[in-house]
Amino acid sequence: MPVDPSAAVSPTARIHPEACIGPQCVIGDFCVIESDVTIARGCRLEPHVYVKRWTTMGEENEISAGTVLGTDPLDKVFTGERSYLRIGNRNRIREHYTISRGTKPESSTDIGDDNYIMTSGHIAHNAKIGSHTVIASCALVAGYVEIEDQVFISGGVVIHQFSKIGRLAMIGGNTRVNLDVPPFFLYSDFNVTPKGLNLVGLRRAGFRASDISPLKQAYRLLFDSGLKLQDALARIEAECPTEHTLHLVRFVRSSERGICRRAPVAEG
Repeated sequence: MPVDPSAAVSPTARIHPEACIGPQCVIGDFCVIESDVTIARGCRLEPHVYVKRWTTMGEENEISAGTVLGTDPLDKVFTGERSYLRIGNRNRIREHYTISRGTKPESSTDIGDDNYIMTSGHIAHNAKIGSHTVIASCALVAGYVEIEDQVFISGGVVIHQFSKIGRLAMIGGNTRVNLDVPPFFLYSDFNVTPKGLNLVGLRRAGFRASDISPLKQAYRLLFDSGLKLQDALARIEAECPTEHTLHLVRFVRSSERGICRRAPVAEG
C-alpha cells in the first residue's frame, strides 16, 4: 500500500499514487509529494513541504515548512534524465531549504544521518554530506562538494563546487571555501584560512588530551613550519602517527583542488 494506514496525512496534502509513505509518518497541510518518492517510517513533514520525484528519505526525518527536496539541479547541462536525492535517517532540515538531485543520469545527491540543516540555504547537485554535521542558516553548498562527518558549517558560508571539507572541521561565518579543508581544524576569514584546532568540536566528539596533542603537532607541521607540503606530511607520519593524524594525511594527499594553507607568520 503506497500510504501506510498508520500515517497521518492532512486532507489538503497531495500525494501521488506511486509515492510510498511509511508507517507513523505525519504529512502536513498543503504538502506535495510526487511519484517515485519513498518516505520511510516516522518522518514528519510540516506544511508546504514539496518532495519531488526520485527522492528517497530514511526514517524519522523532520522537514520544516517551505522546504523543497529533490529539485532539478541548477546546472545548465541538465537535460531532464532520472537522477536521485537520497536522504538518510533522523535528519532535521529547517524552513525554506532546497536540495537538488544529481545532474548526470542515475547520479545522486546524498545526505547521511543525524544532520541538522538550518534555514534558507541550498545543497546543490551531486553533493555528498556525511553524518552528524551542522549546516547553519544561509550557507550555500555547491555542486559536487563533499563534507565528511561531524563538520560544522557556520552561517553565510559559501562552498565552491568540488571542494572537500574534512571530518570535525569548523568553518566560521561568512567564509568562502574555495579549496579543500583538512579535518579537525578551525577556519575563518573571507578566503578560508586555518586558525587552529577545532577544540570545542573535538572535545564534544569525545577526543581526549592524548588524541588532541598529536593533532596540535600535526597542525604546527602542516601550517606553521614553513615546510613544503609533502615534507610536512612525511613528518606527521613519522613523528605523531595516530588514527586521526593519519586520516588527516590521507585527506591532504587525496586532495585534487589543493588545501587551504596560509603562509607562516614571520617573527620579528
